[in-house]
Amino acid sequence: MDKYFEYAHTVGFEETNIVGNVYYVNYLRWQGRCREMFLKERAPAVLADLQGDLKLFTLKVDCEFYAEITAFDELSIRMRLVDLAQTQIEFSFDYVRLEPGGETLVARGRQRVACMRGPNTATVPTRVPEALASALEPYAPARV
Repeated sequence: MDKYFEYAHTVGFEETNIVGNVYYVNYLRWQGRCREMFLKERAPAVLADLQGDLKLFTLKVDCEFYAEITAFDELSIRMRLVDLAQTQIEFSFDYVRLEPGGETLVARGRQRVACMRGPNTATVPTRVPEALASALEPYAPARV
């Protein structure tokens, strides 16, 4: 299996619905959080660039659900690099419930992001910054 970046998360009550299971939109929030923590830990130079004119636009996001999770479940959100193109990046996310007896895959998602630059009224695609491409290199899919 390819290497992954891991974000640990404990589900809170605020992330559940009236029935007690996790509301689906939280899975998408966790994708974003995992991506943010990756930038903070592995590519801090990109954070400074984001305060300039770099923008990361989410083009596509999806998630398939396999099992219910509830408050206080311990999760590992594991982000893998699927594709690194000139101006776009695609990630996959495995949502794994950590249990005393092992792990359970509870969901799987994907996200495609475009790198853009410029003012909000004239934003154009730009190459993936070198600092980000370098940080992603260890997570590249194995070549056959």
